[in-house]
Amino acid sequence: MVRIFIIFLCFLISSCDNKKKSDYPNIILVMTDDQGWGQTGYYKHPILKTPNLDAMAKNGLRFDRFYAGAPQCSPTRASVLTGRNNDRTGVFYHGYYLNKNEKTIAQELKKIGYSNGHFGKWHLNGIRGPGVPIFEDDEYGPGEFGFDKWLSVTNFFDINPILADNGNISEFKGTSSEIIVNNALEFIEKNINDNKPSFAVIWDGSPHDPFVATKDDKKDFKDLDKNSRNHYGEMVAFDRSIGILRKKINELGISDNTIIWYCSDNGGLKNISPSTVGNLRGGKNTMWEGGLRVPGIIEWPEKINPGITKYPVSTMDIFPTILEIVGLFPNYKKLNLDGKSITNLFEDKNQKRSLKIPFRHDNRGALIDNNIKLIVHDIEKLDFELYDLSKDPTESNNIADSNPQLFQSMKNEFIMWSKSVENEINQMKINDPKYWVAMDNYIRYFEDWVDRPEYTKWIVRALKNEGPGY
Repeated sequence: MVRIFIIFLCFLISSCDNKKKSDYPNIILVMTDDQGWGQTGYYKHPILKTPNLDAMAKNGLRFDRFYAGAPQCSPTRASVLTGRNNDRTGVFYHGYYLNKNEKTIAQELKKIGYSNGHFGKWHLNGIRGPGVPIFEDDEYGPGEFGFDKWLSVTNFFDINPILADNGNISEFKGTSSEIIVNNALEFIEKNINDNKPSFAVIWDGSPHDPFVATKDDKKDFKDLDKNSRNHYGEMVAFDRSIGILRKKINELGISDNTIIWYCSDNGGLKNISPSTVGNLRGGKNTMWEGGLRVPGIIEWPEKINPGITKYPVSTMDIFPTILEIVGLFPNYKKLNLDGKSITNLFEDKNQKRSLKIPFRHDNRGALIDNNIKLIVHDIEKLDFELYDLSKDPTESNNIADSNPQLFQSMKNEFIMWSKSVENEINQMKINDPKYWVAMDNYIRYFEDWVDRPEYTKWIVRALKNEGPGY
């Protein structure tokens, strides 16, 4: 009798677990590479049409003030996975290693039964240069940070890419955006059949240089220079992939309880025409709005009513928000999180943010307190400026002198916070990035890859012992 009761109890617990798993939302994080804040149809771009992003914005919560964790790719990716400023994670600049001690979203979701997949650009394993496949034994690859399935490349990638499927190298045909989206959808569909919730990270290589677009995708931009024409053609392909993603999610019957969270990894590029950043100041690798503010949308039909918010949100908020959604309330103090959950916005889009957003990258920084923004041009020299974005969206009028108390308060808070980051940095082992053309496990592929346009000049330079350059 006791044995029967134990069997029944185990069955009951198992049934409850399965029910809980089926209640978890599927989570998809989509990120473009170098897309500026102004490069969407819904922001009235003069030539670029993005019907699928526009539809997503109309059906979801559009963030008009969404911020990348840093004005550069790898640092922002670290902030997405950890909820922490990039310097805390050891990712000081592009191509740095993500510290092994970091807790990632994927690792946390795995504890409650999620199947995790990464698709596209990784750029957190200490390797620089155009994207190459990530080997199975890479100690800093996606598999080491909680991902079960990965179709990944070290850095940017374009048409007909070479990618690594859990370490197995394969050449694919087609635009990079559609390739990684279609593979992510296969992963999600398999998990549906296995009764598992999915966490899928889709990190595109577009519209990063080198700019390569199909003839059809760039046909509407014939009056632009070559780079701009191909750059915007890549954006057309990306937008189409968003349409493929949303359509298939709907066909699979899971759209209502699927979260799709889209953004870019940093501000737009300055040598592309028309402007990539709207009317904002600066661009990629600056602390001005054009370098940090990026397009952002979250769509979750079951829980989030459509709307637009000017509440400032950052990529550091993704980690704590997702953990709270699935019931894994993060320990902010223990994890030293720099982001905060934004689930409060799902009900009320017109609020003030209680936690300031800090930035620290390459001896520069910023601190955003709703409409007030402190810019740090040089942390070591304590070179600060202060702006009111509500009255001065182009950051043209430094109000530090006319608001001395506010200026001093913001400075003091940034300095204290920055010191807390320094304390963590001083405790970690730092490894400098390497270029893949100088690594033995890639050298053996030189003969096969030398004719590929994304690799040719790198391999030729390496064979001549001229150094990788960048």
